[in-house]
Parts: sequence; C-alpha cells; structure tokens
Amino acid sequence: MNPNKYILTFLFFILILGVQAQSKYPATVEVVLQQAKGNRVELEKSLDYFYKGKDSLKIKAINFLIENMPIHRSYNYYWADSLDNRLPYNELDYPSFDSSIKAFEALKAVTPKIHPVPNNYNDIDSIKGDYLIENVNRAFAELKQPWSNNLSFSDFCEYLLPYRVSIEPLEDWRGLYEKKFAWIMDSTKNQKQDSVVDFFENDCLHWFENTFFSETRKEPLPRLDALRLLHRKKGACEDRADVTVLEMRSQGIPAAVDFIPHWATSTWSHFLWGAPTLMKTPKEINTGLTKLIPPGKLKLPREPGKVLRTTYSKQAGTLASIVNPDNIPQGFLRSVNYVDVTDQYWETKDVEVPINQPMKSKISPVAFMGDISGNEVIYACVLNSQQWKVEWWGRAKGNAVKFNKLGKGAVYLPMRYTNKFLMPAGYPMAVGYNESHLLQPDTANRHTIHLPQQDKYLIYRPGKKYTLYYWGNKWITIGTQTAADSTTELVFEKVPKNALLLLVPEYTQHKDRPFEIMETGERVWW
Repeated sequence: MNPNKYILTFLFFILILGVQAQSKYPATVEVVLQQAKGNRVELEKSLDYFYKGKDSLKIKAINFLIENMPIHRSYNYYWADSLDNRLPYNELDYPSFDSSIKAFEALKAVTPKIHPVPNNYNDIDSIKGDYLIENVNRAFAELKQPWSNNLSFSDFCEYLLPYRVSIEPLEDWRGLYEKKFAWIMDSTKNQKQDSVVDFFENDCLHWFENTFFSETRKEPLPRLDALRLLHRKKGACEDRADVTVLEMRSQGIPAAVDFIPHWATSTWSHFLWGAPTLMKTPKEINTGLTKLIPPGKLKLPREPGKVLRTTYSKQAGTLASIVNPDNIPQGFLRSVNYVDVTDQYWETKDVEVPINQPMKSKISPVAFMGDISGNEVIYACVLNSQQWKVEWWGRAKGNAVKFNKLGKGAVYLPMRYTNKFLMPAGYPMAVGYNESHLLQPDTANRHTIHLPQQDKYLIYRPGKKYTLYYWGNKWITIGTQTAADSTTELVFEKVPKNALLLLVPEYTQHKDRPFEIMETGERVWW
C-alpha cells in the first residue's frame, strides 16, 4: 500500500474535523457552502430557515439537497442579435406555443442574424434560498396519500423531494403542477397506488405528443423545463418522462426518470418514467413482505443492455465516483447519480468475457480517485446504429472481465478506452436467454450460408447490392451480391463459422441487425 495514501487520508479527516468544528452545519454541507462562494448567502438562508424551525426531518431534507447540489446544473439558451445582444423574447410570455412561434417569426423578420446562445449554470451558484424553502415545504405537504405511511425517508429524499428531474432549466413548478393535476388524485381517491400510477401515464399520453420520430429540436435545449413542457405539450421521450415524473411528484407520488443508454438490439436510446415506491398492503404487512410497484407496468418492446434510474444524490458505486471522468468515454458513465434497475425491466445475467492483454505502449494511464483494486476498466458495448456504443463497465481480472446484470438477448463487445478511443479488448459475447457463448470467428473452418429474406428484418430489393461482413476485431468483408427481381435468398460461401455477421444493403439506414448462423443453418438475430 502506498504510504502517501495513508497521509492523504489522515489529512482529509483532519480537514473535515476542522470544518465541522467551525460550522453549525454538517461537514458535507459546509464543503458545498464554501464551493458556492457568492451564492452561499442564499443556501444559508434556506438552511437557517429550517434549522430555526427545528423540524429534524426537514433539516435532514435540506442538508440532503445541498450536500448533493454540486453535481447539478441547468442547460438553457437565449436569443441574440447580430451583435450578440440578448433579445427580450420569452416563449412563456404568450398564451400558447403557436402564438409564441408566430411572435418569434415576427421577431426574426426584423432581426438580422438572430441566433441562439447556449448557456449553463450550476445550481450552487444560482439557486435561491426562497426557492429551496418552498420546494421542501411543498414536498412535505405532499405526503398526504395513504401509501406515504410506508414511504422510507431515503426514498422520499431521492424521488419526491428533489426540485429537478434532469438538467432542465429551473422553474417554480411545484405549486402550478400541484394545482393543475390535483384532479387526478380526486378522481382516483379509492384506487390502489398502482392504478393511480397508471392513470398518470394515461393522462400524459392523452395530452402530450411524442415528437421523437416527427421533429428534431434544433434549439440548444437538451431538456425542456417544467413550464415549457406544459406550454409546448410535446417533446421527445425524455420530455414525456420528465413531465410525468413532475406530475406524480406534485401529487405526492415518488417517481424518477429511467433511461436506456442504448437499445441493445436496435437503434437510439430511450427514456421512461419509473415509480420506485415500496408499498405494503395489509396482508403483506402481516407477512413482512414488500411489493415493488412496477414502473407503469411497462413492457419494453426490445432488449435493453441496461436500464438505469436517475437519482438526485451521488451514488457510491458509479464508475465516475471511482475513476477520473476524463478517463471515461463521453456519456452517462461520467455522471454519478444513477442506479442500475435493469432486472426490474428485463431478464439479466452476470457474464464473464475473455479479454486479450493490452498493448502497454498504447494504453493511457488511468487516474483513479478511489480504490479499484488496480483492475483495468473494460466496457461492455452494444451494436447500435452500426456503431459499438458503451453500455456498461466491469473490472478486468487476469484474462477476463465480469459484467453484472446485462440484459439477455443481445451481443456485447468488450472494449478498452485508450487515448480517447474505444478499442476491442476481446471477441463479442452473445448473451442468450438460455446460454451464452463467445463469437470468435473460426477462419480455418468455413461454410456456405443461406440468407432468406424475413419480415421485419430483411427484405431484398431488386438491383440493390448487399455486402456481408464478419467481426474479427473490425468488420471484415466476405463478399457483395446484387439482388435480382426474383431474389428471396442470398447465398454466401467461405463464411467463418461461429462468427458475428452483418449484412448491409447499399441503402442502409444503419438499422441492420447482426446475426449468427448456427451449425444447423438456423439464423439467430442479435
């Protein structure tokens, strides 16, 4: 063990004890207050309000919000003219989204080179004390439903108390949402909680349009804020998830945004809402059993590699809490506020995958922020839009890596993140519903394969070219054929056995799925 590590640990505890001795707040809160600098007075305003009130639970709640606040920020934008002067335009000043669009078009007609200017700001630098005070008081006031009696304080803090759901611009939403959606609770007074949860989902489907396939948001606004969600009444799946969570929280139902980083057998990603409430019926109380309310009883249409639940607080088991984020591929793994809930949605399996030894001269040093037992980080990647995309991670041990709770029915490629690039670290592992196997192409043993067309997977178009590839640390071409008018099947020779294959037409939209051909000649899609 490095003796310097003991010295640094000792000094850290001395610092914490020193901070604790000089502050009336917990050390974890005082550290954040020091980071807040000019906005400290606002955070202290909310702290002092609840400390003077002497309600122990509210004190714990405000401490929870502030000690986890440094990881949260808002992404927003404003419109500017050719000289970068900010324009006095706010879509929420108009009675409807259509009227705000008309007003913007009129502004654009008289403002040359109008353009959006992205801006983002940290919560600890910008949030107001009164905002936090109202948020905490309203969240506690919302604890009025029958199932609240069985709600743990930790679940309350994580899924009902937070003032935000994502990286949306902050708005004063609780009071508005509480009033607007109170009718749902009035209409479902005598129903069970899971029925009430379904009601929220159905209501959102009724008035909120999912525009994922029909529109692309061109403005630099990753997530709509609470007021824009109501104003526009439309958005992508992440927006619909956000508005449903806000609705539910405003009525005292703990809820969270769950997300699939990348579909494991399709393209794109997906966001949905989850109701992670633990509830006991009278019978279950007697037997000591707990019942997990399923997330909207939602049945996923295809295989997820992972389903993750967004939390407000930092989670100790996340990769970014162990490894310097700069040494992690861009994406969700650089965040620290999520938990793995894949097994609540899909069958999962712990999988051990063989890996090759790294070429040490090409490996960048990894800066660890905690103890990872010296084991190399390897990423489980899924083929999505014809690219290998990071879905999860594991620690290498010798010549293998173990990935926990991978969704069944998909292929995962182990990869290293080396000098800012992902590089294959082994062969793909097919994780089936009954068994798993390594797809290492046998180039010494080849066979002839028949690829008939198949509804929803592959339909041949006359006159179009089709190229077959196999994976051998990269996609390697086997051959190209052109479909005739009567073609319903293509035949390829000298195809390596036990290989992951991909047939790509010249008109590809990058949605083509990989497959393998079994010894029996059966084609299995992944």
